[in-house]
Amino acid sequence: MAHATGRRRTGALAVISVAAALLTGCAEKQAGTEGAPAPRTSAPVSGKESPGPSGTPGSGPTAKPGELPDAYDFTPDPARVPKSAPQARTLTRRAVLGPDDWTAGMAVHRPYESSGTWTVLEDSCVWSRAGLPDHVLDSFTRRLDVPAADGRGRVQGAMTVTVHRTVADADREIEDTVQESFRCPDQELGGGQRLSGLMSLQMDRKDVHNADASLFEAGKYEGPGSNGRQHYVWSKSRIGTVTAAVSVKGAKGYENTDLLRIAAEGAAKILYRIELALK
Repeated sequence: MAHATGRRRTGALAVISVAAALLTGCAEKQAGTEGAPAPRTSAPVSGKESPGPSGTPGSGPTAKPGELPDAYDFTPDPARVPKSAPQARTLTRRAVLGPDDWTAGMAVHRPYESSGTWTVLEDSCVWSRAGLPDHVLDSFTRRLDVPAADGRGRVQGAMTVTVHRTVADADREIEDTVQESFRCPDQELGGGQRLSGLMSLQMDRKDVHNADASLFEAGKYEGPGSNGRQHYVWSKSRIGTVTAAVSVKGAKGYENTDLLRIAAEGAAKILYRIELALK
């Protein structure tokens, strides 16, 4: 049994390493193809704005055209950091992606949006919802799917942007998330949905180029219409007091790398929107 557990752990860590490389690669590709530096302005972010990471040329003192800086060096404008629930709601709704923003062919999931609640992993490893804790100003979730087509099943994506009162509160969310996968490698989502074999890993800060902190999680998903156990990937990142989580539940005909690319693309775009909102 110990050997089997070791193999599962090694496999999950390999998937997470690939996810980190894909997220960085997505950022590098955008930085190299967009040309001019992304302006650090306070202009509102529209749903159609072209995404790009903070590491676009000119964002750091050592950055050269087409390259990312050696380290993430963005500092939010204190005047732009949400201090109230209404301000936080403005940011979260600007940051999340719509069906035309994430990746080609995505469609609205039902239910599409949820807000004003906080997910809690009980001691029984079952997820439930509660009211927002005092340290959270707002948390907003939107769900999008890649519809079934050409013999492949329906992929389910979700993104959640959360604004905390302090950086320490946001950092605690990242730390708690890593511990949850070790405490509950198998989790019940409700409605017959289940995650299993979960493994989380927080990335080394020197390897993160578009956020203050990032983690990845990988495992298996099964639920109504899933056609058995499928791959599952999930990421969470922090910029200042704001966290952004992206999950992708797999389907028949999709490899792990397919899901990782979908997750990495979504995460990079959301983080760019968060940064724009905080400049």
